[in-house]
Amino acid sequence: QLQACGGGLVQAGGSLRLSCATSGRTSPTYATGWFRQAPGKAREFVAGVRSGGGSTYYTESVKGRFTISRDNAKNTVYLQMIGLKPEDTAVYYCAARKWGVVTTPGDYDYWGQGTLVTVSS
Repeated sequence: QLQACGGGLVQAGGSLRLSCATSGRTSPTYATGWFRQAPGKAREFVAGVRSGGGSTYYTESVKGRFTISRDNAKNTVYLQMIGLKPEDTAVYYCAARKWGVVTTPGDYDYWGQGTLVTVSS
């Protein structure tokens, strides 16, 4: 129901755009979040967007560098990442839930497979 893609290897300062294709019950009426998990660390909230696309939320460390958006006509949520840093290296996941954006991974009902982002210094 969720398919994430767009990861890759990029140098510090570079950019990537992740895409999360949604379908079925995870389509536009659901809030969508991006999470990431670095080796040996817990999964953490990165950004989220409400179902209508009007409200967005970011963790402090990515504010001003990452932008989440959604195209409901294409059932796709994007995470545009610029100014990437080595500490952004992680597997990135998209997730969906029905009742708005929250930062706790366990409160999301649907998850896509991860896409690996590697930022070299």
